[in-house]
Amino acid sequence: MRPVRSLAVLAIVSGLIATVALPAYGAWQNTNPEPLTLQQVALDDAQSLIVASDATQTQLDRNSYAATTQEEIDRRKAAEAAEAAAARARTSASVASVPFDYSMITPGSGTVRWPVGGPFTVTDRFGDRGGAHMGTDMVAAGGTPVYASVDGAVSVSQDSYGAYGVTVVIESILNGQRVRTVYPHMQTGSRQVTVGQTVTAGQTIGLVGSTGRSTANHLHFEVYVDDTAVDSLVWLQANAG
Repeated sequence: MRPVRSLAVLAIVSGLIATVALPAYGAWQNTNPEPLTLQQVALDDAQSLIVASDATQTQLDRNSYAATTQEEIDRRKAAEAAEAAAARARTSASVASVPFDYSMITPGSGTVRWPVGGPFTVTDRFGDRGGAHMGTDMVAAGGTPVYASVDGAVSVSQDSYGAYGVTVVIESILNGQRVRTVYPHMQTGSRQVTVGQTVTAGQTIGLVGSTGRSTANHLHFEVYVDDTAVDSLVWLQANAG
């Protein structure tokens, strides 16, 4: 019985030691624990983890974002308008500087005639509207006769020639050069010539009107020499009788 009691006593003492020592050991091990970060907590379940120190720094510049303030929009609009105005000025200067000798025949010979048979007022001239105006606008009363300015053959005679409305186009040869004269915006039903017909200078081909893209009765007279647009008013002043 004595050995049994000794074993029992040893077991009890061992249990007491374990009961006291293990909590103390645990307390000693965690006296100053490090807090876990969110990345450490999530690491076991995460598929991919990027911490701030691993992120690549990206340089931002002015082209990486769009300004949307009203002040920036106004500045950009003003810059675009200035650029467009400069482009129009360059175009106008280029058109006005086309080298050309307007004198083709003896003035007053009758070979070239004025295309409007009555009083008229010149408004928009060649090269106006930022260089986009290719003719001379001759404002006259509706129904004023429109004459062929030079002998030639009719290549266009239409009641609806795009923005030109009722239009006649005449192809001519003058002193060895090809001359094309254009007569737009005439009255509907006033055309007096057909395609392929030969006409002479001073022949009536229609009447002044306001068809197509037009806001008043006028003849928009265009002249092309060897397919180059020239100032039709200067051309008439140099050649017409």
